[in-house]
Amino acid sequence: MDATTTMAAPAALPKPTTRQTATAALASLFGWGLDLFDLFILLYVAPVVGALFFPADKPMLSLAGAYASFAVTLLIRPLGSALFGTYADRFGRRRALMVAVMGVGLSTAAFGLLPTVGQIGWLATAIFLAFRLIQGIFVGGVVAASHTIGTESVPERWRGLMSGSVGGGGAAIGGLLASLVFSIVSLLAPGEAFAAWGWRVMFFSGLLTSVVGLILFRNLEESPIFRQLQADKAARRGETPVVASPVRALFSAEHARNFVLAVLLSFGGGAAYYLTSGYLPTVLKLVNGLPNATASLMLIGASVAAAIGACGMGELSQHIGRRRCFLLMGAVRLVAFPVLFLALGQATDAVTIGICALLLAFVANASYGPLLIFLNETFPTALRATGTGLSWNIGFALGGMLPTLVSLTADGPGQITMVLAIFSTVVTLVYLVGAFLMPETRGNLDRG
Repeated sequence: MDATTTMAAPAALPKPTTRQTATAALASLFGWGLDLFDLFILLYVAPVVGALFFPADKPMLSLAGAYASFAVTLLIRPLGSALFGTYADRFGRRRALMVAVMGVGLSTAAFGLLPTVGQIGWLATAIFLAFRLIQGIFVGGVVAASHTIGTESVPERWRGLMSGSVGGGGAAIGGLLASLVFSIVSLLAPGEAFAAWGWRVMFFSGLLTSVVGLILFRNLEESPIFRQLQADKAARRGETPVVASPVRALFSAEHARNFVLAVLLSFGGGAAYYLTSGYLPTVLKLVNGLPNATASLMLIGASVAAAIGACGMGELSQHIGRRRCFLLMGAVRLVAFPVLFLALGQATDAVTIGICALLLAFVANASYGPLLIFLNETFPTALRATGTGLSWNIGFALGGMLPTLVSLTADGPGQITMVLAIFSTVVTLVYLVGAFLMPETRGNLDRG
């Protein structure tokens, strides 16, 4: 028996223990949730940040400036996914996740130290945007790692639920934590105090993500699928070529079509998210005129509804397939989004406002509950972190630009919900195009 024969069939690695699987799932869930917590902080203080760093004669222009800075973070995220995704595909998801989460927490806290335009002029705006770029690179890195290690670590039966738990449940955790911090800070710094120093405390709370991340990832192990890939590579070294650049391979003829469809669905899901959960804090304040304390309670409820929707649809995709779930939610969105947005704009009582907010969050997050596992199943293991991170971040970056366009398009708060209804309908049509063209991917994760 020669050496090549003995190296051709590497032994399967031991299956992970229940504790290892649970740790990976929690790390994936909370890793994404903690980073979204840092991003949501800006959404909750957008009116204040707009006035301090993007002053303008019209309040809507200042608000648009704040949302534009949010879009800056989203636009740079694909670069973070390319950098950290390549690292994760070569050396492992665990180390990439740890570095990225620490970076996001520290860069978020730094915003609380920045001088405003009133103190140093427009240089403050430039510094603010520069820090948004730094934060965006780290967030892109978290996506590449957190969106793969969890689904690669759980058994096939639970991958749909894991997808909804991370993609939507993680977002809900981030939104819930941000809502709780917003509620506490609003009580400690009511009225003008929030504009004076309360917004800085909101950013300082980003340090919590670094601390929690260190504790959470201490016992995290690499995903079994990635470890098997590494073992296979070691056994076949010298027999098969090594992928020199996951990014280059992703744009090759073999993977380009799937990558484009992945971006279309990510855009449709991300746009729905940012037009609903992402814009709700502004709608509740500017359109419905709710005080911060009341709005924060509704946003907490919306975060819970978002988690239920995402987890429920992710689990359903495990039974009826990813594609059918996307088509189903596309049809629901075409009706629900315009109806709920218009109703929210006309509502005057807290009960109706709360119901509309909860339903919007539920539908939007349910529509991309299976998205994470679909992306994972679309790309092979050697490209998975890069492919998932880039397609998710490009789609969500494009979708994250829409709140800025809404703020610029609406001629005053009274038109915001009408513009949201129109925008959400258009992006749902794009979402449905991607769903019609995509192949069914359920069961593809273990193909190698």
